[in-house]
Amino acid sequence: MAGPRNSPVFLGKIAPHSMIEIEGLVRRFGDLTAVGGISLRVAKGEVLGFLGPNGAGKSTTMKMITGYLAPSEGRITVCGHDVVEEPFQAQTAIGYLPEGAPAYPDMTPVQFLSFIARVRGLTDAAAKKAIETAVARTGLQGVLDQRIETLSKGFKRRVGLAQAILHNPPVLIMDEPTDGLDPNQKQAVRNLIRAMSPEKAIIISTHILEEVDAVCSRAVIIDKGRIVADGTPAELLAKSPTKRLDDVFRALTTADAEIKVESAS
Repeated sequence: MAGPRNSPVFLGKIAPHSMIEIEGLVRRFGDLTAVGGISLRVAKGEVLGFLGPNGAGKSTTMKMITGYLAPSEGRITVCGHDVVEEPFQAQTAIGYLPEGAPAYPDMTPVQFLSFIARVRGLTDAAAKKAIETAVARTGLQGVLDQRIETLSKGFKRRVGLAQAILHNPPVLIMDEPTDGLDPNQKQAVRNLIRAMSPEKAIIISTHILEEVDAVCSRAVIIDKGRIVADGTPAELLAKSPTKRLDDVFRALTTADAEIKVESAS
């Protein structure tokens, strides 16, 4: 997954319109179909909110886009590169923040980011500049020399975000990017996403519906591995008489088993 040597900027082939193209994407686990035929395109300048209840197939889809999970059927291209046939080129174009933001717990953030810079092919001055930029954008200055295992959940999430944007990729795939952050930190991350969005294609999965309205130019809702809605936040809100996105979400998706609350009497 190394990027272009000595440059924090991806220099790959970019499709003239869509930077992410997904056609007939299917993923099966034995008899279970987790993703059942998703097709969509994401263009430069779009921030796509990827919504769905737990188990709908969001994380599975994102893992296939990033090449960490092979599709059972279908095709994915990132910046013109087939994720299965050209994984190196496709993954070079992607910054990925997975669920849980895994990192080496015994490293400090600066050690971890230096390691990621080497993996991405950045060396010397380019690596130093890329790390400084990512640290400034994610507010990690105060914990750079602290072991990652000792950091709060919010700071660990920010370390994960810093590694995702480190090589300034044209495509960002982020699974719950504000998970574990306090309200001020969430707003800072939303501002960062908005600032980066004109030059990138961004997909974020989230359970925070207000986040869709705050940062997304488009929203896709999936249920049981299939797309059930695709439009701008305003278009989705127009489907609800209450003009509430959570009402649209509940109307289009399968609810988890209800939690019964019994009275104490």
